[in-house]
Amino acid sequence: MLRGSAGAWAVLGPLLWGCGLALLQGGMLYPRESRSRERKELDGLWSFRADFSDNRRQGFEQQWYRAPLRESGPTLDMPVPSSFNDVGQDGQLRSFVGWVWYEREITLPQRWAEDLGARVVLRIGSAHYYAIVWVNGVHVVEHEGGHLPFEADISKLVQSGPLSSCRITIAINNTLSPHTLPPGTILYKTDPSMYPKGYFVQNTKFDFFNYAGLHRSVVLYTTPTTYIDDITVTTDVDQDIGLVNYQVIVQGSDHFQVDVSLLDEEGKVVAKGAGAEGQLQVPSAHLWWPYLMHEHPAYLYSLEVKMMAQTAMGPVSDFYTLPVGIRTVAVTESQFLINGKPFYFRGVNKHEDADIRGKGFDWPLLVKDFNLLRWLGANAFRTSHYPYAEEVLQLCDRYGIVVIDESPGVGIALVESFSNVSLQHHLEVMEEMIRRDKNHPAVVMWSVANEPASFLKPAGYYFKTLIAHTKALDPSRPVTFVTNTNYEADLGAPYVDVICVNSYYSWYHDYGHMEVIQLQLATQFENWYKAYQKPMIQSEYGADAIEGFHEDPPLMFSEEYQKGLLKQYHVVLDQKRKEYVVGELIWNFADFMTNQYLPPGVGTQLEVCLEGL
Repeated sequence: MLRGSAGAWAVLGPLLWGCGLALLQGGMLYPRESRSRERKELDGLWSFRADFSDNRRQGFEQQWYRAPLRESGPTLDMPVPSSFNDVGQDGQLRSFVGWVWYEREITLPQRWAEDLGARVVLRIGSAHYYAIVWVNGVHVVEHEGGHLPFEADISKLVQSGPLSSCRITIAINNTLSPHTLPPGTILYKTDPSMYPKGYFVQNTKFDFFNYAGLHRSVVLYTTPTTYIDDITVTTDVDQDIGLVNYQVIVQGSDHFQVDVSLLDEEGKVVAKGAGAEGQLQVPSAHLWWPYLMHEHPAYLYSLEVKMMAQTAMGPVSDFYTLPVGIRTVAVTESQFLINGKPFYFRGVNKHEDADIRGKGFDWPLLVKDFNLLRWLGANAFRTSHYPYAEEVLQLCDRYGIVVIDESPGVGIALVESFSNVSLQHHLEVMEEMIRRDKNHPAVVMWSVANEPASFLKPAGYYFKTLIAHTKALDPSRPVTFVTNTNYEADLGAPYVDVICVNSYYSWYHDYGHMEVIQLQLATQFENWYKAYQKPMIQSEYGADAIEGFHEDPPLMFSEEYQKGLLKQYHVVLDQKRKEYVVGELIWNFADFMTNQYLPPGVGTQLEVCLEGL
């Protein structure tokens, strides 16, 4: 459905998208302030405790959520947002697996506590990976999975008495099982001569550190009791007329009126509409173009939505403004098209972590990253290997950086991780991810997984179901997953719209022999394209280098080897992009944290290479 004629895509996409919308229940709008909405960020120091008891359940047995955390034992100061792992000096905490407890006591504005016409909502931007939340000792919400937001209406709890303060307690468990995303296993070490009683380790099949904690902001925000719950926008182009299809979901009343206005970057109204859904037409529309693809990239309009309702308490109004980029996406057998023109993904893979803060969101680091991306001339990146913070996507919209938005489906290597239990959770994660990110023009493709064991027999049904569900949720974007499986053995590849392949020639094999790269890479592309006739992206490639280590002729881990390997790849990529290769993403944009281990053979290679230091 997504492949084939670009014209058919443009016609069918918005129509089918409306069908997909019905599958998404409830909105997850980014909490913005407006004339009817207020926002209170809870960033800063929280009280924190890790549950080091043998069964990791002492906090539940003693009900730590019923009273201030300090009353049940010592606490640490923990910054939010951040990972808890690298902030302290306790080695046990850095590698801790189990339940940790966060608490914050706050004072609410008096009008929030007294205005019964206001909803007060608690929103957690990301908690890794299973979270339980209490307010004043009352359970309000649970959520499975990291990287994505969840929220709870706490109005009744904070408006029920004379208190204007409330205590928020969040318990988080970072344990990974075969059915979580990402998956993992717990291995108990039972040899009493080597390990203490109850000793265990968390094993994973992904190569980055399993940071945990409250990685993004926790906020309180308000809306009226009748409110705009969700806004959905898709766009199209008819000659020079931009088409903005919108749908507004209102909760709290069946009797309401919706008016929308589309404003350009100068604040001029260019289109108006009435009703909860409709289409706005923008003559001579400014299109949203990727960085370096147009002299005025990343043009954003503002969709101002006004809702008015009559309630038992009188008239109510709610206002929300959504940035909108008018653009189209299409896929043919050999091209990826943005606004009808061939687009080539020239970019990187990333991670969200940094020194000390772990995966905690940090504005200065984010702005620096985007300045570096534009300095490099990059126009795209993949959110390897999980959804990034909403603010990241907002900057991508603003700067024209194209995004392959990837789920946390990394390390899916065990047969158990392809079970129906795992599949159901993966389907739910895709729903949450699309609900959050569907309106970002920078997001042009969904990636449901990275390097799964897609050669295993259950993988065929798993990815057929997962990709079909993702397309049903959003028919306006292509869907992929990133593979490192042989083209003849991959059971999930038939269902993707774009083939994304990771390969590390002359790095993980044929060590040091860069002369074989061109032949092996060309053969890879030709085999995949012959089998599937779909556009391809080299979604990972590269080599590690030690800064300042030089060897000529090049040796592995030297800067010269890294440069030489990339040059060999580029010879083939520059040829194949004239045919059906539509992108290349280097691994990796910047250093990131991994687990402490030494793969077999690496020690010997390092000894040989480091003799020149």
